[in-house]
Amino acid sequence: MLRIDKLDIAGAVIVVAALALAPVLIGSGYLTGVLTVCAIYGIWAASWDFMSGLTGRENFGHALFIGAGAYTAGFLGTKFFADPWWSLPASVVVAVLFSVVVGFPTLRLRGPYFALAMLSAAAIMQRLMLIFWEVTGGEEGLYGLEPLIYSQLYYYWFVLGALVLTVAVLTLLARSPWGLLLRAIRGDEATCQASGINITFYKIGSLMISAAFAGLGGALYAHYQLQVSPPLFAVVTSITVIIMVYVGGMGSIWGPALGAILLTLLTEMLRGFGEYRLWIYTLVLILILFFVPGGLLAPLWRRFKEAVG
Repeated sequence: MLRIDKLDIAGAVIVVAALALAPVLIGSGYLTGVLTVCAIYGIWAASWDFMSGLTGRENFGHALFIGAGAYTAGFLGTKFFADPWWSLPASVVVAVLFSVVVGFPTLRLRGPYFALAMLSAAAIMQRLMLIFWEVTGGEEGLYGLEPLIYSQLYYYWFVLGALVLTVAVLTLLARSPWGLLLRAIRGDEATCQASGINITFYKIGSLMISAAFAGLGGALYAHYQLQVSPPLFAVVTSITVIIMVYVGGMGSIWGPALGAILLTLLTEMLRGFGEYRLWIYTLVLILILFFVPGGLLAPLWRRFKEAVG
């Protein structure tokens, strides 16, 4: 067991070092920007996986928390002219409040109804951003946010550090007794409830933690783009994150983060194919989901550890 842990740590150090040094060695500002987006998507994917991957309650409205964090940063920066660093804790708090308000009534739903309820909540928020355009900026959104760090490279390292912290914290929680209970709920919710476990408490708690990191990623994205707009609440945002989780390996936390990085890089690499880019991207996803339904990255790493261990 100790050897497996050492392999995990060694693999994590190698991946993080490669991601940190890539912009320096290649010397491309474009690559730095792409990797920044990769890291932010990694935060969103890992946060989704903590709740939905462990409990099995798939959240189709994760964009609700992402957009809540981003718009919190937008309002603080453009309406209240607050120090941009205050937007990070504020975005976490607002996203958690959204999770409590939406989670209490929806997590009691069974079957696909929770996923549909969360999807509806995100769609409603997107519509509200358009209805109250005088405050939210409507389709154009809020512009003129102040960057957290003016150096593109330093900001990328900061976001990469946030990704590492997110994966580390969520992985520790997933391997703790809390994570064990979440997996037990996924296995047999009725038995857990009959055993006296307050499953509502654990599901709400996991949703709050998931929302907190999603909101943080939303604020980081807002300060990278220097603007926020209603598409952050769109269904496609949630679906994109879910696909990244499935490719990385659901329930592993770090797998979805790497899946997000892989698919974001793949999207950029295919830009040279023009109108065929989406065709190729979709074909790759279909092949991955069809031949390796359990995910690509996390299962491959487990097989590697079995081979050397």
